[in-house]
Amino acid sequence: MSSKDRILGRIRRALPDGPSPDGPSPDGPSAEIPRDYLHVHGVRTPAERVDLLAAHLTEYRAVVHRTDGEALSALLTRLLAERGARSVLVPPGLPPHWLPAEGPTRVPDREASTPYELDRVDSVVTGCALAVAETGTIVLDGGPDQGRRRITLIPDHHICVIKVPDQVVDSVPQALPLLDPTRPLTWISGPSATSDIELDRVEGVHGPRRLDVILLAAAPGTQ
Repeated sequence: MSSKDRILGRIRRALPDGPSPDGPSPDGPSAEIPRDYLHVHGVRTPAERVDLLAAHLTEYRAVVHRTDGEALSALLTRLLAERGARSVLVPPGLPPHWLPAEGPTRVPDREASTPYELDRVDSVVTGCALAVAETGTIVLDGGPDQGRRRITLIPDHHICVIKVPDQVVDSVPQALPLLDPTRPLTWISGPSATSDIELDRVEGVHGPRRLDVILLAAAPGTQ
């Protein structure tokens, strides 16, 4: 018996239904799995939830900005200019008015794009599916305003726009029911980084070296 067989056997014996003579059910255990853990730690107002998200994003070395719809285009223009971006990758569903007509060359999200082509793109701007305040995590699900997963993993600079407070939840247990597990979910907590080599932090190894997060509130007087 291999180590794999022993491990899988222990898992089968630990299932609520116990071992089956026909092997494990493809539908999983029929017994209800208890989920009596806390779904959220504390009670927060929407504003406090957004503040907690911002604090955790900052701890992860993301750069957090706050603005409203009227000032968003100007902020994006400034962030791209500060990076010296000559090209910006744009998902197909990104609202056209977010980016100025004059500015970096817009690169569409194309299935045929190679990793080398994406690596030459200076920046990418996306929306998100939602964000988790307690963990400082942004979740992308490949929606129209986010594009394919690879466009946020290869370019060196990612600007992610989060609509607040509507797209912010307190905790991971609150986030999971809102997400479709069949979609390509990407969970982001700060810029890509590793400390594998002699505990020296190196950023930009598995994704963008810089992550700008824009917390986008509704413009004053709008709903």
